Amino acid sequence: MTEAPLPKAAPEVLAFFNSPRPSRQERRALGEQVRRDRPLEALAEVPAADRRSDPLALLASQEESRLSSLITLRHERMTTDAFAFLRGAALIMVDDLHRTPQSGINVQLCGDAHVANFGMFASPERDLVFDLNDFDETNPGPFEWDVKRLAASLVVAGQANDHKDKQIRKATLTGVQAYRKTMAKLSQMKTLDVWFATVDFSDLLSAVKDTALGKAAKKAGEKASRRSGDSAVAKLTEVVDGKRRFLADPPLLVPVPADDRDRVNKDMAEIYAQYLATLPPDRIALLTRFSFVDIAHKVVGVGSVGTRAIVLLMQSGDGEPLILQIKEAQQSVLEPYTAASQFHDAGKRVVVGQRVMQATGDPFLGWCKAGELDFYVRQLRDMKGSIETVGLSPEALQVYARICGSVLARAHARSGNSSLIAGYLGDEETFDQAVTDFAMRYSSLNLSDFEALKATLA
Repeated sequence: MTEAPLPKAAPEVLAFFNSPRPSRQERRALGEQVRRDRPLEALAEVPAADRRSDPLALLASQEESRLSSLITLRHERMTTDAFAFLRGAALIMVDDLHRTPQSGINVQLCGDAHVANFGMFASPERDLVFDLNDFDETNPGPFEWDVKRLAASLVVAGQANDHKDKQIRKATLTGVQAYRKTMAKLSQMKTLDVWFATVDFSDLLSAVKDTALGKAAKKAGEKASRRSGDSAVAKLTEVVDGKRRFLADPPLLVPVPADDRDRVNKDMAEIYAQYLATLPPDRIALLTRFSFVDIAHKVVGVGSVGTRAIVLLMQSGDGEPLILQIKEAQQSVLEPYTAASQFHDAGKRVVVGQRVMQATGDPFLGWCKAGELDFYVRQLRDMKGSIETVGLSPEALQVYARICGSVLARAHARSGNSSLIAGYLGDEETFDQAVTDFAMRYSSLNLSDFEALKATLA
């Protein structure tokens, strides 16, 4: 079940323009009907082992389009622990999810809504906000897939901290319940209020200061505030003969060789022009004050290792540095199981999906192409950070689960139909229990897959 596509023919445009939209009561009633047709209890199902695809074969299929020199590093990062594996195994989980019962209610999905992909970053107004912060896999799909990804990550994070099963279940249940209750509240709010709702990090700190999460949240906020563009420059660059350039730290940071610089400079100029064309005029005016200085390849993330990622060092006429990241965008892991993206350019898919799900975001966000490869562009760091789940107490994980569940509901409500979803979820805890049951069971599949990959490196 999806919203109707935008009309193209003139008669369709006229009908779309004039047709009254259903009320929230009507949308909620439709959600209740969907619940009768597709019971919530069915969402607890996990695929049987003999119905699953080979998880290692799925990972290998992704690696065909990645830099072969970095595949070993990707495997090393994914086998750090079961949580690291889950982070890199979005394709495996989506393949599993499409084999289970679905609501049929689509929203713009993050596609990789595990708990480590929530965090803080600077808004254009320089305030620290808290939101989803990774959209490489974004695409429309069943709303519960994001909720299940979050729930599964809470279970695996709790297990990594040696929490008891009862404590893990409580934290996970709290996160799913927060999603449902927040969606119910959003369904009663004005449409524009939902669209512009944000989570200011200072408000979040105030809300959790007297909880078990308070200390970890304060530490994360202070660390994020220090992770400015200036700190990225200090960490990644050096000044040689009066000129700033990227450091060499292979394979994590590899500057372009001097003898290849002229060719790369010419190619990058064309790519940069494409990128500027995707920005609003005020951002173009700002970036015209900066010129190109240096370029390097930079390894990022866990699941993203092996994709192309470039950092550009720019500098104003007064010597003020700015680092932009140009990151490869490939087909979303969701697309083979939902529908192909409406955007031919995968970079545009990422940017549009992020703009839909975030109330505020990176002012430098745009996209470009280099040959057959698609990329999106953003500022490196700029007060980006997250609350580390490692070492969180059971009580702190529970509080954090509630925050993430609420934030995910707000992100879904921006693109989806909050009243329809709220009607489907209902007022009871059936959805909460079903998704928590799924997550507890799914953690066993994730652990088995993790051990299988680890065995290949032995």
